[in-house]
Amino acid sequence: MSTTQKPRVLVADDEQVIANTLAIILNQAGFEARAVFSGEKAIEVLDSFQPDMLISDVIMTGMTGIEAAILTRQRLPNCKILLFSGQAATADLLEKARAQGHEFEILAKPVHPTDLLAKLRS
Repeated sequence: MSTTQKPRVLVADDEQVIANTLAIILNQAGFEARAVFSGEKAIEVLDSFQPDMLISDVIMTGMTGIEAAILTRQRLPNCKILLFSGQAATADLLEKARAQGHEFEILAKPVHPTDLLAKLRS
């Protein structure tokens, strides 16, 4: 990545307000962020947007954030993945992904912007 380019972040959450808000916060913090509202849409824009990081809700209608994360990692191996969730079912999904050899970092919802930015910058 060249020094002039902002890190690209793709935010996926089926709650549009959350996805849009996170994208706005990230854009103001110096990232190039884009919001999508499903796991399927996240996968669709990978080739055109090529994010450096995917931030995704785990529980979404259709494709889960974990499925989207696994597909993202297969396509863009250097893309960092950060998942967040407010639901207990997440633990089972993470365990299943771990059993398949996928490790993902997860934040609890609601995610405080300061915590999120600290994670992204680390």
